[in-house]
Amino acid sequence: MQFDTKLVVVLRDDLAVWQKTNVTAFLVSGIAGTVPGVVGEPYRDASENEYLPMFVQPVLVYEADAAALRRAYERTMSRGVTPAVYTRDLFATNHDEANRAAVSVVAADDLDLVGIAVRAERKTVDKIVDRLRFHP
Repeated sequence: MQFDTKLVVVLRDDLAVWQKTNVTAFLVSGIAGTVPGVVGEPYRDASENEYLPMFVQPVLVYEADAAALRRAYERTMSRGVTPAVYTRDLFATNHDEANRAAVSVVAADDLDLVGIAVRAERKTVDKIVDRLRFHP
């Protein structure tokens, strides 16, 4: 199935595996919680157990060094797309309010980004992730 949009996560390539997993989970929650129609209907098995819904489209995960991640972030912002962001400072916090406080005291140019997530039109996302490689 071809979608009009793409949902991508871009992660720093120098993170530990647990950090990549944690950052990905946090970033996609920002997309799931704010984009209408991006999450489908609940799942149900043949025994009538109900399960939580998931995204209606694939999540593509890319990796990048610090410079390439910054470039993807700047491309995102210049195209008027609102990303979910995860900064290195968030590894030291332990709840949402502290996370938002940690981001709020740093200027955009100084954010130590370790990951972003974006959902936008396919062509826009293709320009944002141009020259990035898929996460292995």
